[in-house]
Order: sequence, then C-alpha cells, then structure tokens
Amino acid sequence: MSEVTETPAAERAAKLPAQSPPVDPAETAAAGHAATGRLSWWRGDGGEGARRNLGLIGVLVALIVIGIVTRPDLYGDSSWVWSNFLTILKLASVVGVVTVGMTFVIIGGGIDLSVGAIVALAGVWATTVATQSYGAGGMIFCALTVGLGVGLVNGLLISYGRLVPFIATLAMLVAARGLAAEISNKQTQVSDNNTINSIASTNLLGIPLLVYILAAVVIAGWVLLNRTTFGRRTVAVGGNPEAARLAGINVKRHTLLLYALSGLCCGIAAIMLTAQATSAQAAMANLYELDAIAAAIIGGTLLSGGRGTIIGSLLGVIIFSTITNLFAINGLSTEAQNMVKGGIIVAAVLVQQVHFRSLTQFLSRNRLTTT
Repeated sequence: MSEVTETPAAERAAKLPAQSPPVDPAETAAAGHAATGRLSWWRGDGGEGARRNLGLIGVLVALIVIGIVTRPDLYGDSSWVWSNFLTILKLASVVGVVTVGMTFVIIGGGIDLSVGAIVALAGVWATTVATQSYGAGGMIFCALTVGLGVGLVNGLLISYGRLVPFIATLAMLVAARGLAAEISNKQTQVSDNNTINSIASTNLLGIPLLVYILAAVVIAGWVLLNRTTFGRRTVAVGGNPEAARLAGINVKRHTLLLYALSGLCCGIAAIMLTAQATSAQAAMANLYELDAIAAAIIGGTLLSGGRGTIIGSLLGVIIFSTITNLFAINGLSTEAQNMVKGGIIVAAVLVQQVHFRSLTQFLSRNRLTTT
C-alpha cells in the first residue's frame, strides 16, 4: 500500500494554535448595553432617589459616629444602644406619619402648613368627655374623621376655591389652633382610656407598637405612590398640572384627595401623640409642619413638586430624631439644639450634593475609560 503524504498546506494548518470559537456580535452588544444601561440608570434620573438615600444613610452613620465619640460610655453598652435606637424610632413615629402625608402634598405641587394644628384639633376633639364615653373605637374614629374633614376643607379651598396653598393652609393653622383652644377651654384634657394610652407602651417582639404603626403607614404610602395610578397621577400633577389636565387627569379632584390624605395622616398621628402624652391640648404638635416639610425636602422631595420618595422622607425624619437624641444625651440646651440643627441640616444637604456630583463624575470617567 502506498503511504499518504501530507501536503505543505496541511502541515502548516496542523502547526497553527487552536482558535477559540467565534463570538456572536449580538451577544457582546447585549452585554455591553446591559452594563451601560445599569450605569446610565444609576447616573440618570432613575437612580437619583437611590443616590440620595445612600447619602442620607451616610449622614446617619456620621451622626452615630459623633455620638460614639462624644459619649463612648453610653455607646459601649450594647443594651443601651438598642434601647436608644428604639427611643429614636418612637420619637420619629408621630412626625413620620405626618411626613408621609406631607410628602404626597409636596409631590403634588402643594404645601400644608396646618398639619400640626390638625393633629392638635384631632387630639383635643378625641379626648373630650363626650368622645371618650364612646370608648377607644369612638376616639380613634373621631380623630380620623376630624383629620380627614379638615384636610378636605383645605383641599376644597385650594382646588375649587383657587386659594394659594400657602395662604389657605396658613389660615387653617390659625383657625384649627383656635378651635382646639375653644374646645378644650385652653386646658389639658387627660385621656382616661387605657386602650388608647397603652398604644405608646405596648411592645410586640420587643419593638414598640408606635414603630409598627409608622412602618404600616410608610409601606402603605410607598405602595400608593409607586405602585398605583394615584401615585403616578400625583407626580404628573406636581410636575406639570396643565399637561396632566390635558392628559385627562382631574387635577382639582386629585388635589382635593391629596390634602384629604394629609389630614388622614394627621388624624393617625393625633392618636399616637395622645397615647404618648396620655392627654391632649391645643398647643400639642407645635411646629410639626416645619419638621415634616424639612424632613421631606432633605429626603429628596422637590419643593416645586413632581418628585419625591417616601423612603427618603422617612430617612429625613430619622435624621431629625437622631440629631435631637444626640443633643439630649450630650446635655445641650434647646436653644443650642435649634441653632445646631439648622446648621447640620444645611451641611448634610451640601455634603449630599458634593458626594453625588463626585460619584457621578467618577462613574462617567470610568465609563469613558472602559469604552
């Protein structure tokens, strides 16, 4: 038999190294688009809320570090740290519920300066002798109804009466405080209902019931804003009312509902605050409107409307409560607390902006380098 001789071309092909299988250009492009999409989301409007929330968490960490440095004797006790953490959450619970309603109003392009007065009016009305005779259910129903009713009045004046929200709610602030003082005869009304009073002292699995109420309101607010048509309409109305109207949204009715929602949150807060103090008076919930507005703004809610997050507002409230707690354990006076709190708020916002800008620039440079 004759031997088969290899040709020179076959010998060269055998000596060549093994090559990798061909790469599909479509797969490479898809992977690149996915990575670019994630980076674009983080740097764009979609990731703005996440970036701001991370900045707020950084501020909270900084406050905790300050507490550890100034009071290492207290923070060295793990049981005290847990108890103090729960105290901060309890302190944030009432204002947090009010802030959820305020966040919806501000996203919708409005403002509500009467929330503190609504809380006071609902609390005073719910603790009258006549109301308490109906038991805990009657007191809760009264507080919720009063809050909802006053919110509806605000909404009617603003949406159908065409009053400026600032003027309408400022007038309601004065009127509601005056009505609360008239009902209570300028006296403190004691709550004799043990069921209501126990709301502030009851713990479930070691966590105060007030914190559970705050969590329930926050979750409901988040779902309403992010997973329902009502939330999308709120953003649309706040961003551009005229465009929302042309898109078929009843702007007046929606504005009315926003203020009613804010009033309902005030009614819930009134029961919580009454339980904490076991009483109610016309001067309760003083300046809650400023705390709620500031917490919402720090949390990323745009004051002109059209943008905001419930989680950001919650973090803003917790920051306020942490600052107050930090001042208390260091024995600072109320006057000093107010001055330092204002400075810390401004500094925190500035640090957030610088952090976001630097991070965005870093990601942009990294993207250019990789491409």
